[in-house]
Amino acid sequence: MRQVNKLASALLLSLTASALVVPMAQAADKCPMDQRQARAVGESVGKKVQKSFEAYTDGKLDEAIAILLEANAKGDFDKAYVARMLGNFYAEKSQMGTAVKYLKQAVDADVLGGTDHAATMKLYADLLIQDKKWKEAIAMYYKWMEFACKQDDPVVYRRIGIAYSELKQWDKVIEVADKGLSHAKEPDKNLYQMKLTAYFEKKQYKNAVKVLETMIPLFQDDKRLWIQLAQFYLLTEDFPRSLQTYDLCYRNGFLKDDGSNLVRYAQLSASQGAPYRAATVMEKHMKSGVIESNAKNFEQLADFFLNAKEVDKSAEYYGKAAEEKKDGKLFLKQGRMLSLAEKYSTAIPVLEKALNAGVEHAGEVQFELALAHLHLKQYKSAHRYAKLAAQDKKTERSAKSYVAYIEEKARINNVTL
Repeated sequence: MRQVNKLASALLLSLTASALVVPMAQAADKCPMDQRQARAVGESVGKKVQKSFEAYTDGKLDEAIAILLEANAKGDFDKAYVARMLGNFYAEKSQMGTAVKYLKQAVDADVLGGTDHAATMKLYADLLIQDKKWKEAIAMYYKWMEFACKQDDPVVYRRIGIAYSELKQWDKVIEVADKGLSHAKEPDKNLYQMKLTAYFEKKQYKNAVKVLETMIPLFQDDKRLWIQLAQFYLLTEDFPRSLQTYDLCYRNGFLKDDGSNLVRYAQLSASQGAPYRAATVMEKHMKSGVIESNAKNFEQLADFFLNAKEVDKSAEYYGKAAEEKKDGKLFLKQGRMLSLAEKYSTAIPVLEKALNAGVEHAGEVQFELALAHLHLKQYKSAHRYAKLAAQDKKTERSAKSYVAYIEEKARINNVTL
């Protein structure tokens, strides 16, 4: 809004000069703006214009508007000129609806001098954008380009691109972004970002990658671009490059406060053969609070440690997940890890929690309990759980073979079952 107000102010600085003085004839030129000569308003309207402009320059905007509203312009040119001034004044007051009404009158009349008409068209288009009248704004910008012979303004192409984006006309967005970039004296991040968004919406992720690979050398300090590149490599299933880019982001501190991307980095590390790296990254940032400590993340962290063959750590985090969710399946996983770490006495109460919490196949837990008791030479308990596990179809075969084995071990050790 401030930009429009500044523009309105700048345009008004030439009002009295163009209204009251007839300039020398200009040389013929092919550009419509240059071919149209300025004219002078009528004497009575000219006095009102002068008085209004003096009030405006004294900071009395409401008074300036009131004077113009009393101007009682008669001819088409006088009406258009007064409408143009009112449009500028109302724009400065941020009364955009009223400003648009008056600017439309001035533009539709199509009688103002070349420079004035061009400036009015441009401001009118800018206000149409603010009013979310996308199609009308686009048409007006192109009319302004044709009239003013101004096809090299990247800011205008950016605004047209915004309108096409709102209309979801992504091919047009790419087209105007390219035109704007071809005329930009300095790299225009907004135009590049507009183009990137268009390729994303069109699901042309490889083209989006190309845009980002162009942008990053130009805007190296923008950490978001590096993260976006890593994400787009992921979308194109270029997992090695995605991991390399995420790793650069991580080492440069771009992810330090970004929990979701830290999780994604950890997941990618694990899938690309670095589960221990994944586990340590995720554990560190869970402890710092950047990654949320919840059952889902505890379980994922436990999986990473399991793949890294860190069974103690895996058991710890399966336990945290299980306690939060009261999930029998997670208690079973914790119990298995503890047994794998040969911590059978610790595993048994955890496996009992799994039974109490409930699992789809109780035989799986009972079989693990049988094995844990067997390792502790607690043959009666081992035999009891093995027989229970033999009643579950999923563990029937394995459990039956262990029933016989436990009975033999008990006989050898003179234990009555």
